[in-house]
Amino acid sequence: MRKGAVARMTQRPAPSPEAAPWGLLVSLDLYACNPVTIRDAEKIRRYVVQLCELIGMKRFGECQVVHFGEDDRVAGYSMVQLIETSLISGHFANLTNNAYLDVFSCKPFDPDRVGDFSKRYFEAERTAVHITTRM
Repeated sequence: MRKGAVARMTQRPAPSPEAAPWGLLVSLDLYACNPVTIRDAEKIRRYVVQLCELIGMKRFGECQVVHFGEDDRVAGYSMVQLIETSLISGHFANLTNNAYLDVFSCKPFDPDRVGDFSKRYFEAERTAVHITTRM
């Protein structure tokens, strides 16, 4: 490649519509959550344990929950839990009391159960659910 040239990604044909999906990503935006719950690392860890039990996911290692962020806009806890079929992650924004969660797995699970449970657990006023099938 010549100096200054831009590398291009190789494009591959999309999988056929009959192909089985490789995995499912459910992204949840939870608005106006209970501020006490999203600021409590232990409650966040309990959420992960209960969610994994609910959707039949096997946790791999301990759930990591870390508080950081010098900028008030993004300050809050972040969470990562490896599961045998991928991972669960999230960020809890102190400024807005919103939570942003992702559940990704190659093992099938019910997005509605994840959304309903998460909304109840964090006492969110409203939610947006985004579902992506990974091929």
